[in-house]
Amino acid sequence: MKEKKHPFPVDEPADIQVHHHTRFHSLLKACSGKPPLVTAVVHPVDETALGAASDAKEEGLITPVLVGPERRISEAAMKGGIDISGWKIVNTRHSHEAAEKAAALAAAGEASAIMKGSLHTDELLAPIVAHASPLLTGRRLSHSYVIDTAGYHKWLIVTDAVVNIDPGLREKADICRNAVDLWRSFNTSGEDPKIAVLAAIEFVNPRMAATLDAAALCKMADRGQIQGCIIDGPLAFDNAVSSEAAEQKGIRSAVSGDPDILLVPNIEAGNILAKQLTFINHADAGGVVLGAKVPVLLASRADSLRTRLISCALGVLFRDAGKSR
Repeated sequence: MKEKKHPFPVDEPADIQVHHHTRFHSLLKACSGKPPLVTAVVHPVDETALGAASDAKEEGLITPVLVGPERRISEAAMKGGIDISGWKIVNTRHSHEAAEKAAALAAAGEASAIMKGSLHTDELLAPIVAHASPLLTGRRLSHSYVIDTAGYHKWLIVTDAVVNIDPGLREKADICRNAVDLWRSFNTSGEDPKIAVLAAIEFVNPRMAATLDAAALCKMADRGQIQGCIIDGPLAFDNAVSSEAAEQKGIRSAVSGDPDILLVPNIEAGNILAKQLTFINHADAGGVVLGAKVPVLLASRADSLRTRLISCALGVLFRDAGKSR
């Protein structure tokens, strides 16, 4: 019997991607010499939350103001071996009150950013988005993951994967605007960022709302309703990030293969995409919520040290960019 030939040799060499983390270090370097961001750290009652604040303080990125039950904060610091002597602590009874007090500090100009501690994101944001909140700007709040992965040639923003569950056209327009503002805060190229509006397919299908929204966003950009960016969509993920995939499908696009921002159709798509990049591809990533008068820095207990520092560095750069706007 003739031996079957395999299309690939058994000892085929491994595919390797190299991640140098140069963008991460460049981001921290861009913050060097800038004053730290006075940051209300909300309900930091465990070692992870306090450690995140301590690491960012060590790097000169933030001056933490700890907002929460003082006894629990002190116990967590002692347990984690974290020296918080000299740190300002604003005592509250519980996490709800901590979120409210942090928002009040930001509204009064006593904090330039709000940072998530040991509480849920919706609880943290509740007093910020409350009716008549002084932190509202008239723009929808949205979250941006700023990601550096070995499989892509530059920083990539994925939005929104945390705040807006099923955004409509008006919300997506604000999500674009927020992402553009964030991109400009750390990018000095002088060019307009490219936004790929993602969907399952690259054609407009009346039965798929994401494709209709994508087409409308493109026309809004053409008419100046969304400014300072280049938008194209609908684009499936492959023909958004790969110019070769786009060419094979006959797509001519100024965005394909080179997007700076991926606008996802809903929170599930965004959350899965961002976490796949961070947990499987081991990408560096930071998360910021924009749309309020101050940035909100998000980090979860599963996040790496790089993720926490990127979030804080983005907050510093966004503050300074705001001064020149």
